[in-house]
Amino acid sequence: MDLEDCYRLLGLRSGASFADIKASYRRLAQQYHPDINPDDTKAKDKFIVVTEAYKLLLQKIPQQETAQPSDNSPVVEHQPTRATRPQTATKEKVKEKAKPPSFSEKEKVKEKAKPPSFSEIEQRLKWKTYEQLQQFLKEKRFPQAISLAEALAQRLPEDAEVRQWQAIAYQIWGRALIAEKQPLKARIYLKKALKTDPDNKSLSDEIQRDLQMLENMF
Repeated sequence: MDLEDCYRLLGLRSGASFADIKASYRRLAQQYHPDINPDDTKAKDKFIVVTEAYKLLLQKIPQQETAQPSDNSPVVEHQPTRATRPQTATKEKVKEKAKPPSFSEKEKVKEKAKPPSFSEIEQRLKWKTYEQLQQFLKEKRFPQAISLAEALAQRLPEDAEVRQWQAIAYQIWGRALIAEKQPLKARIYLKKALKTDPDNKSLSDEIQRDLQMLENMF
């Protein structure tokens, strides 16, 4: 597997930034994770390939993005040795250590003791809900998973990751309904998945294939 293949598997253009690579892998890993698709061997294979591509890019990208020191880097002045360092400097250090904490340092201590902000609470809720969502999908408790995803989307309507989780939950239930020979209901949830996360090309391609399979089967 060369670098071009790695970028392609992650749905990226060659030379994408480390941040884009990480975000794309995270999105695809959530979509194809075996815990979410326990009976889907294709999803498992896709998860393995995407993970291998991500690992290979991780080995290469840091080398490309490492900044080289410029000629204008500040020159560090030579520090006097212990034998030549003036005694006054040592006394100054002792005084600094003995100094009581300043007002700004006290404020920092207070800041650490402050309760978490609203956004921090929302983030904790988001990831706790994600763990519960994965568990519901793994146990094939699809109605509970859908209700959970929709409730989180209502609370965090601008969060792209939450929209993606909701769309994937719709798609997984749609596939389960196909297996249960409920084509009308399956089509409803597959189209809901498309509408929820329309910019996710990888997910859209998969759902189009699911819809085509649905047409061929029924």
